[in-house]
Amino acid sequence: MENYKKIIEDIYLEIKNVEDIGKVPNYIPELSKINPDNFGINITTIDRQNFGIGDFNKKFSIQSVSKIFSLALAYKFEGVNLWERVDVEPSGNPFNSLLQLEADKGKPRNPFINAGAIVVCDVLVGHLKNPKEEFLDFCREISNNESLNYSEKIAHSEKISGFRNIALCNFIKSFGNIKNDVDEVLDFYFHICSLEMSCKELSEIALFLADDNFTTHKGNKVLTMSKAKRMNAILLTCGFYDESGEFAFRVGLPGKSGVGGGIVAIHPDKYCIAVWSPKLNIKGNSFKGMLFLEKFTSKTASSIF
Repeated sequence: MENYKKIIEDIYLEIKNVEDIGKVPNYIPELSKINPDNFGINITTIDRQNFGIGDFNKKFSIQSVSKIFSLALAYKFEGVNLWERVDVEPSGNPFNSLLQLEADKGKPRNPFINAGAIVVCDVLVGHLKNPKEEFLDFCREISNNESLNYSEKIAHSEKISGFRNIALCNFIKSFGNIKNDVDEVLDFYFHICSLEMSCKELSEIALFLADDNFTTHKGNKVLTMSKAKRMNAILLTCGFYDESGEFAFRVGLPGKSGVGGGIVAIHPDKYCIAVWSPKLNIKGNSFKGMLFLEKFTSKTASSIF
């Protein structure tokens, strides 16, 4: 940890003053109110050592990063059957593209673009009696953190501005790949995106993908090793929308970004690291977050390749 600590401190100080050419997204009104200068990093190793710097304890909206946890739960329920309804291929298109769905007859390319995550939400609505409460319970259990919660304000903000997601859901329904009520599926989707965490909490909740022997405080395994391996593969190839290849090329770790400016990256058998900086590049990924992780894996020589 000492080695990581010094490197993180040095890169943090270096990047803190770099001019941030990103922009805070304004299409979800609540997100545009965030202080754009927030910048935090936290690393948690698989032996549960923690180190954070900057705004690592401030909670923020994790947005699409939450798609890791909805996918894990759906995969737990469905196993290989899940891939009949959502593919595992990189999309090469923006995260909210309708064009591809038309060509693929309503089967989303992967579970991390919006269409795929909406299908995953539909799967969960089919399995859970009270989807919002039970999904939150799952997140609280895998993080051993009872304080995790949705932001009703952000969920509402997404709902009133989420025309494209509403269109995606209805479009997929027209192909028969949404089985439940569209409004219920979308309400659940907007809530999981509104989940709030700090960098510290985010680096802890994703540990089940880094630690082969991970069990929750209740003694439950989250996923089998083989499922965790497959999830890491999809995170590496699809976790950053149509910039996933670039992230794999520059950073070399499985990970997931969200338009709230958060990124979590996983080094299997070693650590999880979370970075938060709200200004996004044109592909919808945190500009400083990407820069930090690129420098971090270079200096620690800890890409998986």
